Amino acid sequence: MKPGPRNLITDVDGLLVGHSSDPRIKTGVTVLTADRPFTCGVHVMGGAPGTRETDLLAPDKLVEQVDALVLSGGSAFGLGAADGVMEGLRAKGRGFAVGPHRVPIVPAAILFDLTNGGAKDWTTSPYPALGRAALDAAGTKVELGTAGAGTGATTVNLKGGIGSASVVLASGHRVGALVAVNALGAATVGDSRHFWAAPWELDGEFGNLGPAPRYPSAVRTKIDSHRNTTIGIVATDAILTQAQCTRLATAAHDGYARAIVPSHTPMDGDLIFAASTGTKPLTDPVGDSLQIGHAAATAMARAIARAIYHATAAPNDPLPVWSSLV
Repeated sequence: MKPGPRNLITDVDGLLVGHSSDPRIKTGVTVLTADRPFTCGVHVMGGAPGTRETDLLAPDKLVEQVDALVLSGGSAFGLGAADGVMEGLRAKGRGFAVGPHRVPIVPAAILFDLTNGGAKDWTTSPYPALGRAALDAAGTKVELGTAGAGTGATTVNLKGGIGSASVVLASGHRVGALVAVNALGAATVGDSRHFWAAPWELDGEFGNLGPAPRYPSAVRTKIDSHRNTTIGIVATDAILTQAQCTRLATAAHDGYARAIVPSHTPMDGDLIFAASTGTKPLTDPVGDSLQIGHAAATAMARAIARAIYHATAAPNDPLPVWSSLV
């Protein structure tokens, strides 16, 4: 298993990612899109999700492909970011055809960043404009750390952020992950600089510190601060059905459990979308599917650690960044 050339989700050909941020509010939006619709599934394992259009992604529903996916800060206000993305896609003639009209399909998920030290005195929601700006910024380069939906994210002990990673399999299939880490728990072990995801690290991508020499007997959480939820996307160029994408999203949640302790709690809205650009057939449907699911979980764990590793400090941050630890 090796990372792709960018070690980003955009190593899956055709995918584009855009960020927009408001550093004063300490929030932002991240959009994943492509030059054509892509098949999508979703799986939710947290107890407090905030979502839009996720029911549409069930395998028995009419529409099997989407035009974009949105990850946003702002709690429920952030779901409005999808309005801006829809507006931009509609202007490009994108969307599900309904008679003479096009309706862009834009599922979204949000995290809670309303108590992170940013100014929340806005009277008109900034999220539709942030969504449109993120769509307009979409490209193959993906800034990591304090950007997009990860701008105001936190964990229990450190500033969170946006992370991405990729894998190229022996079959030639590519798998990538993109995640906004705003977890109730921790991505690092105790008070150390070591990441829970260390066993999965490739090429020193988050410090090359290796596993922690010892592990705590108890875990810490920010249960009293109510600023939680990790939301992510895994993607592949393999040709998958919507049902197979749903299974891929389910498998990718193992990456959360490998990289965040604890994860999938009743106070988190932990969610993963899975996307298939559908350009490379499965030569071994059973074996390839197994390897793609494992790769998605591994890439997700790495992406989570990279989000924390690349976070940068800003005024009024409630928590330190990983790079400040000694």
